[in-house]
Amino acid sequence: MTTMLDVAKRAGVSKATVSRVLAGHAYVSKTVRDRVMLAIDEMDYRPNLLARSLATNRSHSIGLMVPNTLYNGPFFTELLFQAATMTEKLGSQLVLGDGKHNAQQEREAINFLIDSYCDAVIIYPRYLSVEDIDALIPGMSKPLIVLNRRLKQHPQYSVCADHENDTLNAVNHLIAQGHREIAFIKGMGSSHTGLSRLKGYISSLMENGIEYDENLMLDGCWTSASGQLAVEALLRRKVRFSAIVASNDDMAIGAACALHNAGLRIPHDVSLLGFDDIPVAPYLLPALTTVHVPVAEMVSSALTQLSKMLDGESVTAQPLMPGRLVLRNSITQGPYYQQK
Repeated sequence: MTTMLDVAKRAGVSKATVSRVLAGHAYVSKTVRDRVMLAIDEMDYRPNLLARSLATNRSHSIGLMVPNTLYNGPFFTELLFQAATMTEKLGSQLVLGDGKHNAQQEREAINFLIDSYCDAVIIYPRYLSVEDIDALIPGMSKPLIVLNRRLKQHPQYSVCADHENDTLNAVNHLIAQGHREIAFIKGMGSSHTGLSRLKGYISSLMENGIEYDENLMLDGCWTSASGQLAVEALLRRKVRFSAIVASNDDMAIGAACALHNAGLRIPHDVSLLGFDDIPVAPYLLPALTTVHVPVAEMVSSALTQLSKMLDGESVTAQPLMPGRLVLRNSITQGPYYQQK
């Protein structure tokens, strides 16, 4: 195995000079640097990353903690793709930490990433509360940014989509199209995203003078199967509805299946709206109207914040990031449209 000393002998410099080149020190001349890099290439030398990180205080790796409840779905694929792609552009590697099934395991995953000498950590928590995360921040030895949560005590360390306002605007659109009996499929009850979208739905009803109807509230857990079961339960209730809002596109797909099985056509009989704008949404029949969540913009903002923190700069709180209603073919005018 080639060592740093072998590279030094090949380049005709000291071992300390090779170390300084690898660390990126500015006071090594270009001639010497080029000679060392040529020797590294010729000898296929791969520096010990642990030793290099200890010497430079940089590992050129960014940690990402997510709970494994996210693994099974297109949203996680998009999050992981954007994080990996943007981290690579920064010349770093992405290291994944599995937050598993509870708050303690999320803490352990964060500690794993810190102990793995990641330069900084992005977390997408499912179980840790805002209060838990705010309490963690002061003791962190590395920069940390939270995705999809708005921290109360340390808002500058969080990047979050505006789920509540996005939902309000989406439901307002349905109401403007003449829908008033609008069913809503909730996400998991403890989910920040699910709760925010539920608040947006209720706020829209209140703004438009529509009475909240518990019979139109449906339980879901982010999966297509739960969306199908929710709409099957709705149909058994024999209540009037002309539109369904699903808290994510996966549940909207399940809802579409239940409607089809019941002989109901989208959008002729029931309008359908989802969230996340997953890649398959434009190719469903009919193409699904949905709210595009700014995942790429969130990851980019998080990495920008982390880069500033690593350079010793202070960071300020970022505004909530708005999504975008993507109108396709699954919504049409409702029964009250002519009365406007």
